Amino acid sequence: MNAISRPRRTHKTDHSDNALIARIAAGDQKAFAVLSGKFSARILALAKRTTGSAADADEILQETLLKIWMAAPTWTADGPAQFQTWLHRVVINACLDRKRRRTFSSLDEVEDMADEGANGFDEAAAAERHSAIIAAMAKLPDRQRSALSLHYLDEMSAPEAAKVLGVSVSSMESLLVRGKRAMRDALVLANAIGMIDLL
Repeated sequence: MNAISRPRRTHKTDHSDNALIARIAAGDQKAFAVLSGKFSARILALAKRTTGSAADADEILQETLLKIWMAAPTWTADGPAQFQTWLHRVVINACLDRKRRRTFSSLDEVEDMADEGANGFDEAAAAERHSAIIAAMAKLPDRQRSALSLHYLDEMSAPEAAKVLGVSVSSMESLLVRGKRAMRDALVLANAIGMIDLL
């Protein structure tokens, strides 16, 4: 009698956000590590863009991860917000709170642009453009900066970003229009000043 071997079933772990949150609520540290790994870079990038400070972004990342751990037992998958929407809102609120507590805002230090290679000029020009954009964004009101960051850098739709900021879609679109206009004006002014310096 030939024995037919059946393929072994492998236990596949559900790594959806809601499944991970449910496991975290039960105290599963491995699920927390998976969720942290899944979102840490995104949290850090959003916090850095919003606050303009790498040090603040690191602290906001830690605060956000702690909030995830603490909120997991009360999280409801069928609640009014998706996990990622809730997460973005937590990060944005932490950034705004930190900015309110500071008496002044500072820009990130610009990375060294020195390059001995053939691409040195291109990289320096790209770094200069990046610095100009960061400086222009830093001058925007908090809500406009958050709206632009969520929509263009995190590639959220206007309705998704509106949920994160807790505003209507029309308000979000207005923030985007005003933010883009202010950015354009700031960048034009920066270029004009640069050209005056060259004369």
